[in-house]
Amino acid sequence: MPSGITRRLFFQQSFLAGAGALLWQRLNPFASGGSASRRARQAGTPIIITSKTNETGQKAMELGWEILSAGGSALDAVEKATNYIEQDPEDTSVGYGGLPNERGVVQLDASIMDGKTYSAGSVASLENIMYPSSVARLVMERTDHVMLVGPGALEFAKSWGFEEENLLTEKARERWLMWREAHSDRDDWGPPDHLKGREEQGASLDEQLAYTYGTVNVLAVDAAGDVAGITSTSGLSYKIPGRIGDSPIIGAGLYVDNDVGAAGATGRGEDVIKSCAGYYIVMRMKEGRTPQQACEDALHMIAGRYRAVGLDFLPGEKFVAISKDGEYGCCTTTGSRQPRMSVMNEAGLNIYSGSIAFQTE
Repeated sequence: MPSGITRRLFFQQSFLAGAGALLWQRLNPFASGGSASRRARQAGTPIIITSKTNETGQKAMELGWEILSAGGSALDAVEKATNYIEQDPEDTSVGYGGLPNERGVVQLDASIMDGKTYSAGSVASLENIMYPSSVARLVMERTDHVMLVGPGALEFAKSWGFEEENLLTEKARERWLMWREAHSDRDDWGPPDHLKGREEQGASLDEQLAYTYGTVNVLAVDAAGDVAGITSTSGLSYKIPGRIGDSPIIGAGLYVDNDVGAAGATGRGEDVIKSCAGYYIVMRMKEGRTPQQACEDALHMIAGRYRAVGLDFLPGEKFVAISKDGEYGCCTTTGSRQPRMSVMNEAGLNIYSGSIAFQTE
């Protein structure tokens, strides 16, 4: 959580309860999860991964690894790493600097899941709060709900000390203004009719008009063998206000099973929701598929749904996954470049290249 939020002052009772549970597990070798934790330690965890491979993503892995290498929890590690990415003004798909909806308002979605406790929390259409993943954690830990949305999510965040701030950077504002003027020739935005086609739009017009739907996934396994994950996003650029994608939906944009591993999704979102892709990937891993194979399976499954109704449609998705024993994988639907993700473990930082499910000419 951001430094301005003193969670420990609020969580003393939760800490005592957690300490009691930990003591019970130590005293009782038959307590649930004990054997799994031993297997994970023997397999060489901890590990943390993210779908981001830029400088910010790599630094986020270092911050998360500081927690894991010191024996800290996967939950704390994924939150700290995600917060670092959420505050990056150069990332137009997550948190501060994210591209706005069609009205120029940044609305954020995030989810978090703790495999150790089988708990989850999420927020959707949250405005004016830079760290939606930390608000999602508070939903998970301080309420008996899973999801809060819109004004209710904002009110909840403010009650825990989060301060409202403008998330629309000048970079994002300029791209939105360009999109607003040029995305249609059937409205009144843009130059006067007699000057249309004469204005200099610049070489980056195509970039300004392109829809983007990037997201960040951060998944981790700690030294105790516990698994946690976060998915955070500003969602589809220029979306209809109130649109919610897969990122805050448990089982779609994120799923964690403490006996198996975790999976996260980036991409268009709607197809991830319809296919429950996060849950599907983890269940394929449970059946014995590697994280890499499970991500590929999910993309073939989605394509198969469309073929079943006579459509040759391949939605733009990217999946990442890790297993409890420290394996990992990622896959994207199509494209000319292999999907990549950042991986941090005892061997150091590694940029891993995954696979393309459907090669096209």
